[in-house]
Amino acid sequence: MSRFEDPVILTCAISGVVANKDQCPAIPYTPEEYAAEARRAVDEGASMIHIHARQPDGTPSHEIEDFRAITEAILADVGDVVINYSTGAIGVSVEKRLSYLRELRPDVAALNMGSMNYAKYSRRRKEFVFTTVFENSFETITTFLAAMSELGIRPEHECFDLGHVASLPPLLDMGAVEGPLQVSCVLGVIGGAPATAEVLDFVSSQIPDARDGANHWGVIGISREQWDLGAKALELGGNFRVGLEDNFYLPSGEMAESNGELVAHARGMIESAGRQVAGVDQARALLDVKQASDAEESVSGDGARVEV
Repeated sequence: MSRFEDPVILTCAISGVVANKDQCPAIPYTPEEYAAEARRAVDEGASMIHIHARQPDGTPSHEIEDFRAITEAILADVGDVVINYSTGAIGVSVEKRLSYLRELRPDVAALNMGSMNYAKYSRRRKEFVFTTVFENSFETITTFLAAMSELGIRPEHECFDLGHVASLPPLLDMGAVEGPLQVSCVLGVIGGAPATAEVLDFVSSQIPDARDGANHWGVIGISREQWDLGAKALELGGNFRVGLEDNFYLPSGEMAESNGELVAHARGMIESAGRQVAGVDQARALLDVKQASDAEESVSGDGARVEV
């Protein structure tokens, strides 16, 4: 797995697609709000920004223009940071999701590694308030992997359960993906693996070539268990993601006023664990994502990153 001595890649998922400002006022909607939240996160130590796009009224979006506007605003404000796009969606075609990858070519794109029941449960109401089947077939996965390979985008393999981790060896064997892997253990979604330190310990141990440090992994903890899971990941040598997509609350129980507050607390945990926070250049090197300075990248008039 990622070694304890490796710098920690601290990712911030600044906005999901479900929650809104009524639930958490800091959730960004407009490109300017995304940029401000990214600035706060980067200032506190985040080296990667994970993006779900929204329209300026907060409506979730998979449109190229919304991803472009958000990305351009972030890069104009923070300079270099690893840009990571979501590709997960329910009821949105694979081709639609591939279109913004082809047009904008982020550094990294998250890829869900298996189908699953996906639900939200209300203990107060004693019922599921949302339930669906989240389709991520091997056909879908290999289609995304082929496109990412062609476009030079590093996949982030999001694994919600042990079986999703077990999907990696055959994909490596057939050459559909090449290392270094970036694997995220997503724990705490109803229908997936529970958010406990014991589960994280075992699931992370099953990541191919993990023990020798050849591949990289981290944790995405859903809701307030995020902090306990982050502490365990840091102990085991893993990376850490925080952000308002996953959790609104600081360990004190107070709602965060920005993504920056969540990142600042995570940075404190990393330093208390005796580890270092990776800078952007270090994160790029660890993940074998080409550095912007080496590629002399710029943002073209249509928003896509190009080599000049």
